[in-house]
Amino acid sequence: MTKLNLRRRGRCTNARPFMCFLLLLFTSVYSGGIAYAQQRSINGVVTSATDQSPLVGVTVRVKGGTEGSSTDQNGRFSIQAQTGDVLQFTYIAYQPEEVKIGNSTNLQVVMRTDSRSMDEVVVVGYGTARKSEITAASTNIKAEDFRSSAARNALDLLQGKVAGLQTSRGSSNPNTGTVAQLRGATSVEGTNSPLVVIDGIPGGNLDLLQQADIESINVLKDGSAAAIYGTQANGGVILVTTKKGTAGKTRLDYSTYVNRDYITRRLDFMSADQYRQKIAEGLISEDQDFGGSEDAFDQLLNKNNFSQYHTLAISGGGENNNFRASTYYRDLQSVARESSRKEYGVRANFNAKSFQDRLTTQVDLVTNFNNANRLGGGYEMYSGGGWEWAYTRNPTLPLKNEDGSWYYEPTSSNEVARLAEEHDRRQQQTTTMSGTIGYEIIKDLRFNVFGSVQRNSWVDASYASRFAESSVENEVGALGRGSQSSRLEFRYAFEPTISFNRVINDIHSINAVAGYSYRYDVNQNFNATNRGFQNDIFEENNLGAGNQLALGRAEIGSYKNDNKIIGFLGRLIYSYDGKYTIQGTYRRDGSTRFGVNNKWGNFGSVGAAWNLSSEDFIKDLTFINDLKLRASYGVTGNQDIPNYRSLVVLSTGNNYINPDGVWRQTYGPERNPNPNLRWETKSEYNVGVDFSLFGNRFGGAIDMYKRVTKDLLGEYTSQQPSFILNRIFTNVGQISSKGVELTLNAVPVRNENVTWSIDFIGSANSNRLDSFSDDTYRASFRDFAGIGGFGALGNAIRTFEGSSIGDFYGKRFAGFTEDGKWLFYKRDGSAVPFDQINDSSTDVANNDLTVIGNAMPKYYLSLTNTVRYKNFDLRVFFRGKFDYDILNTTQLSYGNIVSLPNNVINDAFTKHADLKDTYMYSDYYLESGSHVKLDEASLGYTFKLNSERIRNFRVYVTGTNLALFTKYSGNDPDLVKDYGLDPGVDGRDRFPTTRSFLVGLNIGF
Repeated sequence: MTKLNLRRRGRCTNARPFMCFLLLLFTSVYSGGIAYAQQRSINGVVTSATDQSPLVGVTVRVKGGTEGSSTDQNGRFSIQAQTGDVLQFTYIAYQPEEVKIGNSTNLQVVMRTDSRSMDEVVVVGYGTARKSEITAASTNIKAEDFRSSAARNALDLLQGKVAGLQTSRGSSNPNTGTVAQLRGATSVEGTNSPLVVIDGIPGGNLDLLQQADIESINVLKDGSAAAIYGTQANGGVILVTTKKGTAGKTRLDYSTYVNRDYITRRLDFMSADQYRQKIAEGLISEDQDFGGSEDAFDQLLNKNNFSQYHTLAISGGGENNNFRASTYYRDLQSVARESSRKEYGVRANFNAKSFQDRLTTQVDLVTNFNNANRLGGGYEMYSGGGWEWAYTRNPTLPLKNEDGSWYYEPTSSNEVARLAEEHDRRQQQTTTMSGTIGYEIIKDLRFNVFGSVQRNSWVDASYASRFAESSVENEVGALGRGSQSSRLEFRYAFEPTISFNRVINDIHSINAVAGYSYRYDVNQNFNATNRGFQNDIFEENNLGAGNQLALGRAEIGSYKNDNKIIGFLGRLIYSYDGKYTIQGTYRRDGSTRFGVNNKWGNFGSVGAAWNLSSEDFIKDLTFINDLKLRASYGVTGNQDIPNYRSLVVLSTGNNYINPDGVWRQTYGPERNPNPNLRWETKSEYNVGVDFSLFGNRFGGAIDMYKRVTKDLLGEYTSQQPSFILNRIFTNVGQISSKGVELTLNAVPVRNENVTWSIDFIGSANSNRLDSFSDDTYRASFRDFAGIGGFGALGNAIRTFEGSSIGDFYGKRFAGFTEDGKWLFYKRDGSAVPFDQINDSSTDVANNDLTVIGNAMPKYYLSLTNTVRYKNFDLRVFFRGKFDYDILNTTQLSYGNIVSLPNNVINDAFTKHADLKDTYMYSDYYLESGSHVKLDEASLGYTFKLNSERIRNFRVYVTGTNLALFTKYSGNDPDLVKDYGLDPGVDGRDRFPTTRSFLVGLNIGF
C-alpha cells in the first residue's frame, strides 16, 4: 500500500525535472527496501505426526495469494512470502495445516493423518484399497492416535479407540496378556478373539511389536471385511502394519520413558488395631491375638518400582533400496514384589526394487527375548499372587518367629515367606522371519509370493527351597521342590497371490486378488518335577539330585501336536465413476482339526457402497465433503479349538503285571471320535454410513449389524453304547448378537495457534445364546462363572436357550429376620428362609430362582479431547461402561462376620451389620458396575529447533487411571471381566488396582 501511494504522489512533469528525479530515486530505493523487508524465501520441512517421516508432494500455498510450491523427497520446500502471511499445507489423507510466518525463515511443519478422507489408502486382507471403495465396517487407527501410556501389547493401544472392540488386561501385572473381543461373544468353547495379522503374517505374535514400530492398525469388524480369512475370522481381524524404510537421507529416531505405578483403591479390611478392637468388643476370642502387627499386604508390594523403555530406529535408503531397523530394551517393574519382565529385541525391514520397478522384494526379521519373574503378583489375568491371603489373614499373626525363621501355621500360608524362599522364572525367545517377492507381469498385474516362519520357545523354571513352607510342612519330609518345563512352537505360512489394480478411462476401477494359503503349526512340550534335595545349591538345574525320583514320586511329561490349514481365496472390488462400488469375496478352507466328513468349508461375502458426495445433486450442498452408504453380508468360520478333537486319541492308564511277571503300561481311548465335526459358521449383516461435513470439521461413521453363529463347538454327553465314553466334542447350538456403533470426530477450533479435536466412540450390543440343543444332544441350561470361596455356592451365571449371555441366576433377597437370618422371595412373592427355597436344577421350571441381573455392559463410551496450542499438545481420554451388574465376591465372602476369626472388611460391621447367617449367593451382592474413568491424560511439548541435525524433539508426561467415578464398592470395575460367557464376577484374589505416571522423550536426527 505504501508503495502504491508513493507512485501516485510521484507524477513527473517537465516543470520540475530535478525534483522528479529525486522523488523517483527515493521511491525506488524506499520501495525496494520495503520489498526486501517483506518478500523472503521461506524454507522448511514437512513431516508426518505418525513417525516424523518426511512427506513428499505436500502442496504449500500462501493463503489468499498465488504463490505455490511442494515438498521434495526429503519433505523440504521453499516459497516466497511476507511476514504475517499464512502458509497453507494440504496433502491427501492428511488434515490441512496453516502456519503464520513470523521472524523465522526455516519452518518445521507436522501434519496429522485424516482418517475421514475418502482418498486414504487402507490395508485390507491381502492388499490395500481406497477408503472410498470399502463396503464393510472397518476402523483404521494411526500411530498418532494410539494411547500414550506404557503399552506392552499392541491391543493395549486400541482400548477405547474402536467402536465395538473390548480389550482387557485385567491388571497392571507385566506378565499377563491382553484379551480382545469384537461385537460380543461368538463361541462357547472356541475362540472369541480376533485373528491378528502382522505385515501379512496370520496369527502374528503381538509380543514382537513395539509401539514405536507400528504404522497403523486396521480392525476388520464385520463378516464381509473378514471373510477373506475364512475359517479364522469369526472373531474379526486385526491387521497391523509396521513402519518401513523410506527414500531419503538416513534418519535416527530414539524414544524413551520411565514409568511408576502406585496402589489405588485398596480394599478396606481390618488392620491389626481394628482387629484387636473387635477382640475387646467380644466379637473375636482373645486367643486369636498372636501379637503381630505387620501389614502383610504392604510386605507384598514393591514400592520403588520404576519401569523404563528405550528404543532406537534407523532408516533410509534410495529410490530402489531402503531399510528400517530398530532395537529396544524394556524393564517392567511391577507394584508387586518378585513380579517383573525384562525384554529386548530387534526388528529389521529391507525393501528393494529392480527391473524398472517391476520386481520388488521385502524381507522382515524380528526377534525378541524376555526374562519374566512370575513369582509375585501371579500370572493369571484375574487371580493369583497371594493378595486374598494378605487381606484375609489374621492381621495379628507374625510373619517371622523370634529366632528370625519364618512363621508357618497349618490354617494359612505365608506368602511373604514364599517370595523369599521360592522363585518362578521364564526365559522366552520369539523370532519371526518373513519375505515377499513380487513381479509385475504386465502393467497393474502383479504376482506375489509371501512366506513366513515363526519360532516361539520358552523354559519355565521354579524352585522352592528347603526352608519354604511346602518343604517344612511336607508329609513325606521331601525338602525342596524343583521343576522345569519347556515349550517349542513353529508356525509356517506360504501364500502366493496374484493381483490386478487398474482404473480404466478414469471411470472403471478394478481391484482384484486371488491366491492360495498354506499354514502349518506344530508345538511340543516337556516338563519334569522332583523333590527331596540335600541342599539348595543346584535348585532346579539338577533335578536328578532329588530323592523322590527313585521313590516314584517325581513327575515327568511331554507331548507334541500339529495342525494344518489350506485355503483358496479371491476378492473383487469394482467401482464405477467413484460413485458405486461392489465387492465380492470367496474363500475355501480345509483344516485337519475337523472330521473326515467335513474337512472343507466355504466362506464368502458381498458388499456395496454408494458415494453420494460424488453425485451432482449432493455436490451443490457445500457443507457435505464426503458421504457414503454401505451394506454388506459375510460368512466366516471358527476352527480355533484344540487339535485332534475329531479323532480317537489314546492315553495312558494304570500299570498292570502281566503273566510273564512284567509290569506294563495300559492304553485306552481318551475321547470319542466325531467324523462329522465341522466349523462354527457365522453369518453377519452390516449397514453403515461414513460422513464428513463442514470442511472436514465434523465426521464419523454409524454401523448397525446382526450376526448369527451356528454349529457351536462344544463338549456334550454322549450315549453309551454306542459310544465308548460319555463325552463327545460336536457341533450344537447358536449364538447371535446385534448392535449399533458410533464414531464421531469434530474439530471445534482450528486457527493459527490452537487446534482442538474431539473423538467420541460409542457402542451398544445385545448378545444371546439362542440354542445349545438339537435332536441328538440336549441340555436345559448351561452354567458359567464359578463363585468359589466359602460355602460351595456353585456358579453365578446360568444361561438358558434364548436368554442373554451374562445373566446372573439366583435367589432374590427379601431381607433379614430379627436374628439376622436370610430371607428370600419364592415364586409366589412370599419371603421365606433359605431352606424353604426350591433351588432344584432338575425342576427348573418350578424352582424359586430367577435371572437377577446381567454382567455384560449395554453401552461402551469413550471421549478423547486433543488440544494443540503452539508447541504444546494435551490429550485427555475418558472411558466408561454402563448399565450392567457385578457380583462382589469380596463382600460375599468377607462382608460377613461368620468369616471371623479370619479378617473381614469393615463393611461387615456397618453395611452388613444385620447379617448373622451363613454364606449365600443372591442379588444382595450384585452391584451396579457403571462407571466413568479419566483413563489417561498426556501433556507434551515439541521443540521447534532450527537445526539440520535434530529433526524433532518432544517431551511428554502421561498419567493413567487418574480418576474413577462409580458407586461400585469393590475393585476397579473396569478390570472385571466383560467378555466371553462368564463375565461379571469380581474375584477375591485380584491384582491391586494401580495409577501410573510416565515421563517420555522422542527425538529424531
